Amino acid sequence: MQLIRVAGCALNQTPLDWDGNRDRIIAAIAAARDAGASVLCLPELCITGYGCDDAFQSPGVQRTALEILGEIAPATRGIIAAIGLPVRFESGLYDAAAVVVDGSVAGIVCKQNLAGDGIHYEPRWFRPWIRGRRGTVAVAGRETPLGDLRFQCGDVRIGFEICEDAWVADRPGAALTARGIDLILNPSASHFAFGKDEIRRRFVLEGSRAFAAAYVYANLVGNESGRAIYDGGVLVAACGRMIASGRRFSFADRTLVTADVDLDEIRLAQSRLTLDPVADAAEGDRVLVGWQPATASTQPPAGGDHRDPWEHGGHVKEEEFTRAVALGLVDYARKSGSRGFVVSASGGADSSAVACLVALAVQLAARELTAANAARRLGLSAPPARGEDAVRRIVTSTLTCVYQSTANSGTVTRSAARGLAEALGGVFHEFDVETIVRRYEELVSGAVGRPLSWDHDDVALQNIQARARSPGVWMLANITGGLLVSTSNRSEAAVGYATMDGDTSGGIAPLAGIDKAYLRRWLRWLERHGPEGIGPVPALAAVNVQTPTAELRPAAAGQTDEADLMPYDVLDAIERAAIRDKQTPLEAWHRLRLEFPRHEARQLAGWTERFFVLWSRNQWKRERYAPSFHLDDENLDPKTWCRFPILSGGFARELTELRAAVAGSA
Repeated sequence: MQLIRVAGCALNQTPLDWDGNRDRIIAAIAAARDAGASVLCLPELCITGYGCDDAFQSPGVQRTALEILGEIAPATRGIIAAIGLPVRFESGLYDAAAVVVDGSVAGIVCKQNLAGDGIHYEPRWFRPWIRGRRGTVAVAGRETPLGDLRFQCGDVRIGFEICEDAWVADRPGAALTARGIDLILNPSASHFAFGKDEIRRRFVLEGSRAFAAAYVYANLVGNESGRAIYDGGVLVAACGRMIASGRRFSFADRTLVTADVDLDEIRLAQSRLTLDPVADAAEGDRVLVGWQPATASTQPPAGGDHRDPWEHGGHVKEEEFTRAVALGLVDYARKSGSRGFVVSASGGADSSAVACLVALAVQLAARELTAANAARRLGLSAPPARGEDAVRRIVTSTLTCVYQSTANSGTVTRSAARGLAEALGGVFHEFDVETIVRRYEELVSGAVGRPLSWDHDDVALQNIQARARSPGVWMLANITGGLLVSTSNRSEAAVGYATMDGDTSGGIAPLAGIDKAYLRRWLRWLERHGPEGIGPVPALAAVNVQTPTAELRPAAAGQTDEADLMPYDVLDAIERAAIRDKQTPLEAWHRLRLEFPRHEARQLAGWTERFFVLWSRNQWKRERYAPSFHLDDENLDPKTWCRFPILSGGFARELTELRAAVAGSA
């Protein structure tokens, strides 16, 4: 048995936070060395941050990244560290990982496959490295090997797959196997999406099995640059067996995972592979490093295949949603320098969900970090109390809810908003904006020379109520230094069922990536069960019993969201067909007829037409929404996933085709 101890570390980095990113990397290296690790894998582009966008093109950014690498290198005494950064070579920029061994940069490996789908725009900034190509680049005045490389550190052989390299069919790991690799490192920046962790586990396990190697995967964690949330989850596998994994959705700056891998076991597995013969050192891809990783002690390493209890339960999506948004909110507030959150609380599902998520963020952070550390992470003074009272005090300092009533507001929503805020421990205010609404109506009525009425001015009279609520709550956010949270959800974003500069006001829209039908299910789960270790929020019963309504028309009108639009489950089904699957209105209608036989075909056609008309008409609204969290790979955010023209033909020809088909089926 020949053991070496390897490590992966998830890091919470921030784009272009040069000193902070450097210090977290150095701290991770020190922690890995203290844990007895000889090899450490850090996340992709961890020096600059992954989300630098067009700043990657700046020569100054590229130079500074190399300078920071030079500042980190001395901290690697006694260890091998893979550190991600952008590197310019000849006319191109490459996503790379520097291999730093015992204080010196031994070489730099470049990513061969770039992510250009979904929220990724890597080909905009980087070029894919051609397999087999090699060169040199100046690092600290010394020519350093660069490209498709493997590293011989004593008798330990190390190769790389960088993030997307492991997601493609022709993985670089296959070529590395033929060259006799013991350990594959995968520095990644893999954003969270529902169910994605299981996919990562499969490619890590399969890579370790098919390539007969130990495999170390290290990811970012936290809300790095505003929209994407990274869930961490370091993975270590060997010969098809998961031997260590780290917690996901951690609020800590770093999460280190170590494991001992048996080189004898790996080489036995390699000897059993059937491979085509390949050239070895003659091809010049091997970097010889005169440093031998230490043999691991017999003491078992920290870690193990860790999975939180909630990952084995029956509500994994609910738990993932809760923990992803909670982590995203804490990091967004911290990195933007905000002091807490302000929510325009209507007493309905969306604003209630946001208020709960803020409170849950505090509770989850305190549970992991302690109340005092959670407070400091949110920019607050440590509370004088301890235990649950301390956590509640932090919620009070973090969450402010404002119910803004007009003549059309009801006692049910007012009571629900107040009751929930008090149950969560948030501050609650009530503003009566009716006089402000009336004054605007008088001004406009005088300008147009006639009284305004619901018969002629329905939309305008609804919108002015929503817009009149914006200035006061913005003012409160400015005074408190808090972050105003927009409460719009994805279903509303799809059809523009929101008032610009009204309920869309805010600096972050955490629900704009989640549909209303799921959100209501989540609220019922939260009322009755709640996240592992936290428990339910019974006060949500007053919210969940309501039928969703904008509450902007007079009560006698009986306004509901679904009457204004269509049933939310139908709306979400049309959105998936139209936007995710790129189907025409006619194709979407045919799918709906199979999925919703309880509704008449003509009614489904009417809803389909309404969706396509509203979708194309309201792209400008989606362009103006506050940044939203990316929660699955079907997002509507035009800046990260779903681009659509602001001005278009509005599906006129396609809708004519739909109407003809409906008429022919009657």
